Order: sequence, then structure tokens, then C-alpha cells
Amino acid sequence: MAGMTNTTVSKPIFWRDARLPHVELRKVSDGRQVCYAPHSHTQWSIGAITGGESTYQYREDLFHVRAGDLVLMNPEWVHSCNPIDNQPWAYLMLYVDTGWLTDLRFRAGLLPTPHWQDIATATLSEPIWYERYCRMAECLLDAQRDLLDKQTEVVEFLSDLMHELARQPVVQQPKAPDTLTELARYLDNHMAEDVSLDTLCEISGYSAGHLIRAFRQYFGLTPHAYLLNRRIQLGRLELANGTPIAEAALNAGFADQPHFQRTFKRLMAATPNQYRQSSTSHQIQATDRKQ
Repeated sequence: MAGMTNTTVSKPIFWRDARLPHVELRKVSDGRQVCYAPHSHTQWSIGAITGGESTYQYREDLFHVRAGDLVLMNPEWVHSCNPIDNQPWAYLMLYVDTGWLTDLRFRAGLLPTPHWQDIATATLSEPIWYERYCRMAECLLDAQRDLLDKQTEVVEFLSDLMHELARQPVVQQPKAPDTLTELARYLDNHMAEDVSLDTLCEISGYSAGHLIRAFRQYFGLTPHAYLLNRRIQLGRLELANGTPIAEAALNAGFADQPHFQRTFKRLMAATPNQYRQSSTSHQIQATDRKQ
């Protein structure tokens, strides 16, 4: 993979274009220092390993993935993907808005109702899909390609892939008890506030120990880890919209900027500044192309 050396660790690139708000692309050319804590996204995600190999933890399953493999992640499914023995690896990760992809699948006749349905497939090792994915990613990253060209590449790739994946069995996920669902909703609605375990116990009627164990069983994270993950997703959105880092930290519920920066790097494997600067540079390119 071009750009990977034994002495230089490159910075991640985040591509975004305000005219394609439903997709975002991340490119890492050397992922030796890209280590994720378990986390989840509100988007559906698909990544291509473009160099080297890594471990892919997807809920309870562990996969060994290498160049030429695709990894798929349902929204809200806890996962992590990390280097093996500090060996170089590279990847491209596409984040797709869940509502937009749900509508695409429904209009294609792949969903009975316009509601998200999890996808069973966790990895793909078929060259045709890997090559098409990389071609789409290359198009998005190319500032000289037209908007219509990029839209076409994204829609054609995802439409065809969704038809392919629809042949797989439907995922039957165990439904969380209503009490835990209400707790998760409470955390979603109060993510920027100082939530206490006592409050969660009072709402649920659970003891502290039982609450933590039960919540982790169904959501893959403790209530605290779930809250931090939600805050980082909110902070990420703030940064993508151009909010200064200090303000984004406060809006996302962090008491200070250093805590936000440490948590952001642990879950996103990039600093808030890298994410914000990279996004801004590509938005400027998109703006220049329209003028």
C-alpha cells in the first residue's frame, strides 16, 4: 500500500462533502498506531482492508482480516479493529447514514417496511466487491470528480451490495427488556448531562450490579461506556459542522477539552483536531469546485 513505511505513521484522512451528507469516508494508510476501544456508530459502516492485516472484534466474534477483505458493521453494534503486533495495515472506512440506507433498501424492495433491519454478514472476501468498493472510495477522494459522478458511484455500489446481502439470512436479534430500552433512551436524551448510577437504578428498579451486567449483555457496553460513546458521536457531529473543539467538548457533555480529546482519540483513533481539519479541507475543495 502506497504511503506505508516502517518509520512514518501517516495521519488519517476524513472525507466529507456537504452535498453528499449521507456518507463519510475515512482513509488510513498506516494503522499501526490506530487502536480503537470497543465502540459503536449510529451509521451503518463498511471498510476495506487495503494493506496488511488486523483483528476485527464484532460483538462476540473475532475475525482475522487482511488486505482484500471487507468488514461490515450494523449501527449500534459494538466493535473494534486493531493492528496485530504493531504491524502496518491500511484501510478505507465508509460511514453511511442509516435512514438514507434504509430508504434505499426499502425503495429497492429489499425491506418490507421503511425500518432498519440489521445485516447478517460481518465480512466479505470476494475480489469483485473489494475492487468496486475501492473504486468508489477513489472517486470520492478525487477532488476533480464531479458531484454526479460521486453520487452515482455511491448509489450503484450500495444498491448492488444491498441486493447481494439480501440473500443472506435475516438477523434475529434478542430484544432488550423494555426497562433497559428505556434506560438507553434516557441516556440518549441526557447524554450531555451528569448522569448518576443512582438515577439509573431509581428509573429501572435494578440494583447497581444487576443494572450494569444486564445493560452490557444487551448493548455491549456498560451504561457509562454507552454514554461516552454517545457523547463522542455528538462531538463528532459538532466538529463536522465546524464547531470549535472547546465548544464541541462542552456541547457533548465533557467538563473540559482534555477529557474530550482523550476520549475522542480512544474511540475514534484520531484527535478532534485531525478530524475537524481533514473534514474542513475537503469541504473547502468541494466549495471551490462549485465556484
